[in-house]
Amino acid sequence: MTKITTVVFDVGRVLVQWDLRHLFAKLIDDPVELDWFLANVVTSEWHFQHDAGRPLAEMLPELKAQYPAYAAHIDAYAVRFNESIPGPVPGSFEIVEELAARGVPLFAITNFGAEFWDGFRPTQPIFDHFRDIVVSGVERLVKPDAAIYQLALSRFGLTPGEAIFIDDNLPNVIAARENGFVGHHFTDAATLCADLVEVGLL
Repeated sequence: MTKITTVVFDVGRVLVQWDLRHLFAKLIDDPVELDWFLANVVTSEWHFQHDAGRPLAEMLPELKAQYPAYAAHIDAYAVRFNESIPGPVPGSFEIVEELAARGVPLFAITNFGAEFWDGFRPTQPIFDHFRDIVVSGVERLVKPDAAIYQLALSRFGLTPGEAIFIDDNLPNVIAARENGFVGHHFTDAATLCADLVEVGLL
């Protein structure tokens, strides 16, 4: 059995909190309207197009033409995206720091738009501990597609079974297991810590 030597993290909802509501609750006071807006205008499904590599220059005018009354809100999505990321997931940065202190190789595979990643990455020195990060919007490949895991194995220089992949999205974890990774379905930092202790990394 291959020894696990390496940790590969997801980013959103594993290392950092992410919810579009954090931003738009500042712009829409009425909770009913806010729920409607997030279900119909700036939705997670629409946002996922950017994760998959579609540029904002295409996405924004299209949506504003469909919902002109919310043009300012749609523009805010583009320029204030970091406000949808209010801070670290409790306990996760501490795990990264401990792994780094032990010399464990760290990588990440994230579904994240390229333009948003460019604006977010410089705000988070925690990623200085990571040797490489595969960003879906840059590669135009998204989890749970097999191709993004195969790319990561190749680029990170890993053999199948050598790395544990951590993601809050179960289909992403299942796909990782089918493509050369040991998988951990993230629910909280304490459970992850226990799992990393069990495999001898902490």
